[in-house]
Amino acid sequence: MRIILANPRGFCAGVYMAVDVVDQLLDLCPGEPIFVFHEIVHNWHVVQRFRDRGVQFVEHVDEVPEGSILVFSAHGVSPAVRAQAQARRLRAIDASCPLVLKVHAEAIRYARKGYQILLIGHKNHQEVIGTAGEVPQAIQVVESPSDIASLSIRDPNRLVYLTQTTLSLDDAEVCIAALRRAFPAMEAPPASDICYATTNRQKTVRILAPECDLVIVVGSRNSSNSVRLIEIAQSAGTPARLVDDAEALEDRWFTGVGRVLLTAGASAPEDLVLGILRKLLDNYGGTIEQHEVYREDIEFGLPASLKNIMREQGIDPGSRRIHRVDAGDQVAAWAREQGVGYATVDLTVGHTA
Repeated sequence: MRIILANPRGFCAGVYMAVDVVDQLLDLCPGEPIFVFHEIVHNWHVVQRFRDRGVQFVEHVDEVPEGSILVFSAHGVSPAVRAQAQARRLRAIDASCPLVLKVHAEAIRYARKGYQILLIGHKNHQEVIGTAGEVPQAIQVVESPSDIASLSIRDPNRLVYLTQTTLSLDDAEVCIAALRRAFPAMEAPPASDICYATTNRQKTVRILAPECDLVIVVGSRNSSNSVRLIEIAQSAGTPARLVDDAEALEDRWFTGVGRVLLTAGASAPEDLVLGILRKLLDNYGGTIEQHEVYREDIEFGLPASLKNIMREQGIDPGSRRIHRVDAGDQVAAWAREQGVGYATVDLTVGHTA
């Protein structure tokens, strides 16, 4: 079997930052309860590993004892949640992805200018709930073109659309095109709201999937960007499966499969990918080809609220950087250690820095 390993895959800069925030707090505040509002990222293994270390995940701020540490997840929160945390005198640490916060800032800016905002995304996703909560009087959520007929529009010349950062590019374009037909004067944000990592992983699957017999995506079912990768592979005509880990693989999927594409959503850790590689090689033999399509060098800094805790403990925040792993280098080293056939195929078409 030829295993085609997509790169980029797995953790994006926002996930590295959010996960590292909780790791740092566990180190800085041993024995102190750490609470996280919603799942820190949408991955079962990441969340469970933190639970095993004592982190408590809550869905309501009033579940957190007054004065405790509360981390806001990577998906962002509304001003109402921030106010609730302040009212309970919680030490709030904001691990929101900066790209999500960019959409929040856009919503606030357009609302102040008197625009109505059409937010394209999934109504029940935490990111959309947080963004809509910034200016609820100005935002209407559009999940699909079928929602357009029920929109309440005051002035079609004062409209702008924004998007959830983890949407499928194709789905977003379908909604945008339908909205433009309905409201030709609708404005667009200065740059796409769909994040670079979502875009790069989707385009990589779109490029590689047609040449494969099966696509395996590592990610959890509540991970929007992981589900989108499955949909993109299937739209390219290639069967695709979403799995949390190697235990979810089923032998029947691989009957007649000579070339499998393996990738991971932006919240899936690389060790899960390596576990699947090991099982595929053990069960079916073969070689690994890592196909480099986009190069990503983005790194986000630690939030100011976490730096303040470090300073209180006499720690220089500059001495602590976010732990980031180069998935390409890691799998190459792993393959050498395992003694398995490995090659890198450079297909680079873009660079994000």
